[in-house]
Amino acid sequence: MALPCRETADGISFAVKVIPKSRRLGLLGLAPDIDGDRLRIGVSPAPEGGRANAEVRAVLAAALEIAPSAVLVAQGATSRQKLLRVTGDPAKLLARIAIISTELRESTT
Repeated sequence: MALPCRETADGISFAVKVIPKSRRLGLLGLAPDIDGDRLRIGVSPAPEGGRANAEVRAVLAAALEIAPSAVLVAQGATSRQKLLRVTGDPAKLLARIAIISTELRESTT
């Protein structure tokens, strides 16, 4: 099962949980939530001045093989729980998210 994503007019959106000042960096797995799983992302910067959000955008962009400018924090800019919007071809983005979700599930079993 893939990470719950919503298709938008210009891409996709989905929920993440950010772990700032994390010792482990990058995509850390999936966190259960009421609406389904959230992607957990560990970043080194503290949540000050938007540095953690910038790192989240960079980590996700690298995982999706897109430019960081294509990732936007749509909700939760000051929260650990965020809604990210990614612009691009929804079919390609959803396929990449499905692969990432599968890899993360397999690495935790």
